[in-house]
Amino acid sequence: MTEPNASTPRVGLFSPVNVAIAVAALGYFVDVYDLILFNVVRWESLKELGLSQEEQATTGVWLLNLQLIGMLIGGIVWGVLGDLRGRLSVLFGSIILYSVANLLNAGVGATEGWLSFMGRADPVTAYAILRFLAGVGLAGELGAGVTLVAEITSRHRRGIAVTVIGAVGVVGAVAAGIVGEAVGWRHAYLIGGCMGLALLVLRVGVVESGLYAAMGKAESAVSRGFIPLMASRQLLGRLLLLVMAGMPIWFTLAVIVGLAPRVAKAMGLDPPPSPGQLVALYYTGAIFGDLASGLLSQFLRSRTKAIAVFMSGTALGCALVMWMGPRGATWYGAATIVMGFFSGYWIVIITTASESFGTNVRATVTTMTPNLIRVSAVPVTMLFTQIAQSEGPVAGVWWTGAACFVIAGLALSFIKDPFGRDLDFIEP
Repeated sequence: MTEPNASTPRVGLFSPVNVAIAVAALGYFVDVYDLILFNVVRWESLKELGLSQEEQATTGVWLLNLQLIGMLIGGIVWGVLGDLRGRLSVLFGSIILYSVANLLNAGVGATEGWLSFMGRADPVTAYAILRFLAGVGLAGELGAGVTLVAEITSRHRRGIAVTVIGAVGVVGAVAAGIVGEAVGWRHAYLIGGCMGLALLVLRVGVVESGLYAAMGKAESAVSRGFIPLMASRQLLGRLLLLVMAGMPIWFTLAVIVGLAPRVAKAMGLDPPPSPGQLVALYYTGAIFGDLASGLLSQFLRSRTKAIAVFMSGTALGCALVMWMGPRGATWYGAATIVMGFFSGYWIVIITTASESFGTNVRATVTTMTPNLIRVSAVPVTMLFTQIAQSEGPVAGVWWTGAACFVIAGLALSFIKDPFGRDLDFIEP
């Protein structure tokens, strides 16, 4: 095979490499925008659809779970398609799916306008189907984008390229909070859908990965995707180590931020901090954390060392929330920014996943990793709930967090550092 990322050629501003980075970054921006938007507008949208306060709570959780199930299924499906059909087809296929789902979501329960045909269906059922489909679509973009960019960028620059994708993408969370509050839920969904479809204009400038194309020509009989991954304990173990190393990130989001009213109330805060405001503060820190963690991995010439530094910082950020939080909502929010900053090692985890596996399973792993980390929030919140019932929410945070960080630290110690690795290889 050829090795298109072995050297560091000069590239122009509108070169295929830079266009691919731009499309992957903007696609991830819209991806995160939609992922966070539902949490921002779900109460307003369900209220407008005529649900009572109790129904809003139960239906909101149901819709969120459907979206997560869609992401879990999509993480496998898109990953396998990326290794079977190419990175480019998955990148744009996933963008099309979640963009159309967003557009139609704006018409749920509508009685007038060009989306009024959506009003003929039961609004909750339509909402549920579209959140599931959006979840499937959202699961594919990041993995496909990172895989494509990693394979067409030089080995010494790919860390920076992926860092740009992560930093731009996280801004989508902040945008979701601002847009969702400013224009209402229907227009917010329309904007997200239109942004995604607009990216299709850039498709003409994006090229397929040379490593993938070379594998297709030289290794047509090689096993690809999900089957070789599941058939090898070594490969599966390598994937699970990455998921466990990223688990603390979603502990911070699902428990300390997502359950802030319950935790803060147990601390004695009245009124407790707003989850929406905490999400904005968390992701404001994460924007700079993504940049800093990616650049640190380049400076140290090590992915695992950068992850270790930021994982330790995340643990410190969690402790700061618990120590400073009782002083007031302002202190809780300030510590949340610190926690969000250090949780920015998310993008280095995804980069490590892409660099750690061969071309025949790379898209599958890079797509599955972030979605499995997101789904890890389920056992984490279950553990928190069990401890909180007997020991209280504050103790639940401490013990659940301790378990997450111990598991993540042990997992990291077994991950081989892939920095600067030649990606031109396949897994047996």
